[in-house]
Amino acid sequence: MKDGLDIQALMQDIGARAKAASAELAFAAPEAKAKALIVAADVLWDRRADIIAANVEDMAFGREKGLSDAMLDRLMLDDDRIEGICASLRSVAEQDDPVGTVIAEWDQPSGLHIQRVRTPLGVVGVIYESRPNVTADAGALCLKAGNAVILRGGSESFHSSGVILECLVAGLRAAGLPEDAIQRVPTRDRAAVSEMLTMTDHIDVIVPRGGKGLVGLVQREARVPVFAHLEGIVHVYLDASADPEKALKVVLNAKTRRTGICGAAECLLIHRDIVDTIGQGVIRALIDKGVEVRGDEDLQGIEGVVPATEGDWGQEYLDMILAARVVDDVDAAIAHIREYGSNHTDCIVSEDDAAAARFFERLDSAILMRNASTQFADGGEFGMGAEIGIATGKMHARGPVGAAQLTSFKYLVTGDGTVRS
Repeated sequence: MKDGLDIQALMQDIGARAKAASAELAFAAPEAKAKALIVAADVLWDRRADIIAANVEDMAFGREKGLSDAMLDRLMLDDDRIEGICASLRSVAEQDDPVGTVIAEWDQPSGLHIQRVRTPLGVVGVIYESRPNVTADAGALCLKAGNAVILRGGSESFHSSGVILECLVAGLRAAGLPEDAIQRVPTRDRAAVSEMLTMTDHIDVIVPRGGKGLVGLVQREARVPVFAHLEGIVHVYLDASADPEKALKVVLNAKTRRTGICGAAECLLIHRDIVDTIGQGVIRALIDKGVEVRGDEDLQGIEGVVPATEGDWGQEYLDMILAARVVDDVDAAIAHIREYGSNHTDCIVSEDDAAAARFFERLDSAILMRNASTQFADGGEFGMGAEIGIATGKMHARGPVGAAQLTSFKYLVTGDGTVRS
């Protein structure tokens, strides 16, 4: 018993209500789910002053906890960001409903007609840090896929997430859907997380979204299946054939647009043949933008470059810091990424089709890019409306997890008095 709450009883109650709601959602009309999200977006916009007021409290709490500027940027909400959340809700609402979609169908010589169709997972538990927009994204995507969801946001976003949840529930109510379809753990007590990880009777899958510590904890302790959203140790490799203008644009955007998101570049690899030309220009531009560049011995002659240590390779800074290293060729870049990457997102800047094809073929990151900023590693930018996270594992879902990725499938088999000989 903590904070006056019996955490186990609280979580069992939330789980039971989510399970009951998921049974109704499994066959809910697509029109009802879309209506719930549209109404939620409207209510959220109408209540933006309440959300911003709650966010002020969260920002103060975050500063007291000593959050970095990048983490505070993740936490902060203003009119523009709330408008973006509303747009994501509407985008998810307008997408085709995945539930019941026929993935494949065929006839067997026995006379059976077989269909493989999408079906909801059931109850999804989402454990995330800092970003209050995940409350809306996760709620919307789970609802679209016919799943109930239990949200456990970070302690920093407690107040903001609470108001956003109220808007989502208002949408459910307006559409005649069970209000327990989207629930939030109403306490900052970490014991609730431990409880979620063992609720095999009520939760079908856990999605952790946060830093290495959170994801590692979930993977170690969960008895419920996990879609892991690991840290984004994102690399950009400038190939010998890189176009100078593209290289500059891509690297600056990949690092500096928003440093606190998982798609932000954390390591720059430069082909040895272009170090003194394109490489120097890109590094100087980064330093001019306020980025601390931690370079290997080959780059330390550039004014402003700080010597890198072994600990800088494979580091997720989520800040205005970038590791940089010179490599001999595309194979050396691939080898570095295999050793230090996190299978999240990696990019090659190259005009050489063969080099790009080799990079794509021999790396197994969830997202591989060519001549494009890694900040596009986002479900919304992939046309999914939003994402619940970027899965870096290989089981079930991989890359941006949208509504379709939050479904499983079942087989529908039809005969005509058909029997097996």
